[in-house]
Amino acid sequence: MALADEAAQARARKIIGGSCFLCHGADGESASEVFPRLAAQNADYIAKQLEQFKSGARKSTAMASMVTNLTPEDMRALGQFYASRPPHQEAPKDAPLAAVGQYLYHQGNRFSGVPACATCHGKQGAGSDSLPRLAGQHAAYLESQLKLFNKRERTNDNAVMHTVAEKMTPLEMAAVSEYLSGK
Repeated sequence: MALADEAAQARARKIIGGSCFLCHGADGESASEVFPRLAAQNADYIAKQLEQFKSGARKSTAMASMVTNLTPEDMRALGQFYASRPPHQEAPKDAPLAAVGQYLYHQGNRFSGVPACATCHGKQGAGSDSLPRLAGQHAAYLESQLKLFNKRERTNDNAVMHTVAEKMTPLEMAAVSEYLSGK
């Protein structure tokens, strides 16, 4: 590991130990469904979200105070740290619901116009540098984010999600979220 990488890891660990661990866990393995799991999340996506919490582009009363003193270097260090952590894996809690979600994630719903999630988020739910890793996330957290996109209360990310989420039924949101939680 290069000296710069070691310094960034040390910076990230200090920040995490000061506040992040309370909600997200020491290694990003949040045990509460209210808070997202950050372990194995894409580094650039984390840094972007932190910057957007700081600028107010993404709304969160809890996160607003947490990011106030973060520099862009801190945000990149946190992103890199969490990206280096192993992903969380567990079986879905509701296998039949997850099976419906698997179909929707990979095929979409041609009757309602819901596109396949895999088109953008990848076959394994790993996302990309600019898109979030969805696999292994808490089902309740994913579902809450879909609802925020549906109501256009989450406006910091691409508008495509507004169009997709507004076509999804509550059952479809729950099913896709359950499927991804078990990936």
